[in-house]
Amino acid sequence: MDKVKELKKLLKLKPLFAEGGFFSETYRSAETIGPMSLPKRYKGARNYSTAIYYLLTRDCVSAMHRITSDEIFHFYLGDPVELLQLLPDGKGSVQTLGPDVFKGMRPQLIVDKNIWQGARVAKGGKFALLGTTVAPGFDYKDFECGKRGELIKDYPKFRELITALTK
Repeated sequence: MDKVKELKKLLKLKPLFAEGGFFSETYRSAETIGPMSLPKRYKGARNYSTAIYYLLTRDCVSAMHRITSDEIFHFYLGDPVELLQLLPDGKGSVQTLGPDVFKGMRPQLIVDKNIWQGARVAKGGKFALLGTTVAPGFDYKDFECGKRGELIKDYPKFRELITALTK
């Protein structure tokens, strides 16, 4: 059995249809924050925090999207991942999530709330096992998919990568 199939089985990873890749929720805090204690961008209560395993392969990407909470990416194993972040001021950056900190990779990256993001396994790679932690916890009500045309219009410098990271 190849490593990707084995990881899917061992970690009970299922397709993440809205975004791409494969995931398994590993933590959802039992306690919640009430809507009166949250910023107005949240519609309803949220768990304190959530965490998932997240698998990308060379055949899939994390499509451009944004959420209303901060998200922390953790690199576990496999090949480096390119993570595109597009900021509200029209700027953006590509960072590499991976094991070799001496070559500029980071084993942990932060995506601030409401930042467009997308990711793919770096060229030549086969797969990457990541994790993400979201606080306040993830809820599908907080998820928005990016539209290719709008993103390219707003971020023309990143046209090629936006095209690769949108459906």
